[in-house]
Amino acid sequence: MKRLDTRDADFESAFASLLSGREQGQQEVARPVADILDHVRREGDTALCALTERFDRLAVTPEKLAFTAEEVEAARAQVAPALLDALELAAARIEAFHRAQMPQDLRYTDDVGMTLGLRWIPLDAAGLYVPGGKAAYPSSVLMNAIPARVAGVKRLAMCVPTPDGVINPLVLAAAHCAGVTEIYRVGGAQAVAAMAYGTDTIRPVDRIVGPGNAYVAEAKRQVFGHVGIDSIAGPSDVVVIADSGSDPRVIALDLLAQAEHDELAQSTLITPDTAFADAVTQAVEAELNVLTRKAIAGASWRDNGAVLIARDFNEAVELANRLAPEHLELMVDDPEALLPLVRHAGAVFLGRFCPEAVGDYVGGPNHVLPTSRTARFASGLAVFDFMKRTTFLSGGPDALRRIGPAAVALADAEGLEAHALSVSARLDALARNTPNT
Repeated sequence: MKRLDTRDADFESAFASLLSGREQGQQEVARPVADILDHVRREGDTALCALTERFDRLAVTPEKLAFTAEEVEAARAQVAPALLDALELAAARIEAFHRAQMPQDLRYTDDVGMTLGLRWIPLDAAGLYVPGGKAAYPSSVLMNAIPARVAGVKRLAMCVPTPDGVINPLVLAAAHCAGVTEIYRVGGAQAVAAMAYGTDTIRPVDRIVGPGNAYVAEAKRQVFGHVGIDSIAGPSDVVVIADSGSDPRVIALDLLAQAEHDELAQSTLITPDTAFADAVTQAVEAELNVLTRKAIAGASWRDNGAVLIARDFNEAVELANRLAPEHLELMVDDPEALLPLVRHAGAVFLGRFCPEAVGDYVGGPNHVLPTSRTARFASGLAVFDFMKRTTFLSGGPDALRRIGPAAVALADAEGLEAHALSVSARLDALARNTPNT
């Protein structure tokens, strides 16, 4: 765990080193991923089945790639009613928030008489990647599927790896809750390839969303352009700005909530209070001793954790802006006063009773957020990721008379003769009083 103080002479160089460690590193998987994508593109279902047997130790035929409705219902039956209720509560809150952010079409007539506007149109199909492996995340099913459904996407295709044929029933229950009926037991880069290029069993989609391992991230990088993607997800991270009015143990648990994701997760505390920083650090060590995932969380805290001592809370927020975290907690007396200073964060959690873990599950805003400091220019998943804008223009003779000559002049200046003639021919016709050309 790194500890830095802004008053130290070498702070800037040490902080620059910390920032460089937060940038997403690209693992050397480009070549094998390219081979997998090519294999699926050429051989379709045959490649999917072979790769699923190779990587997930599951022998499967094309007819068995998709989960049946009966399998989904059987999985739901294994889930405790209280957990199904929790899923329903989370789904309702996520849906309500994303319905509230739906954009409006635009249409107006300007001062020259032209009608201008844009229409928001949902994608035809979206692909949802759901991770398996170290942990299964039914909450991510809700966060990826519900915004797409709210946006109006008609077809949702979900791929989830099932190593050794095993899947967490809660994942299928979450898919059912979110209205996803097209679910495939395929993971890794091969799942991305299937959703991007299509096979006889899995029809191609328009955008692929959802986190995964290094192979999945690289596969999304390589298919981008053929289909859309949400982002290239890096390690999860949190920055907690806290004062001494907070319980050190509670803040320690907030930091460990990120650290337990995986060994690469990044947890950072920023505070002006040195004694409070000491108390939180001690609480982290104490909680690690009893945490179920202490090996993972301990490695994350040891290798990627940080405590920053700032002069005041204004400086604390500025440090957070430079870190551009995925999650930012403002655990202070007056978080609303600091919020306007925040420029770069995927999501902000205000007040001592609103930890980031609430946002992971039942808050409402999306928990699929920009990682690896990409909050400097990127945003969390939203309905906008499942829609596109189409603009339109409409104008009559009078509008063309007023703005057409400028279009001709600009086209001539760019040496595009046909462009200029396309407009000037109509202007000439209008000058001859023959508008119907």
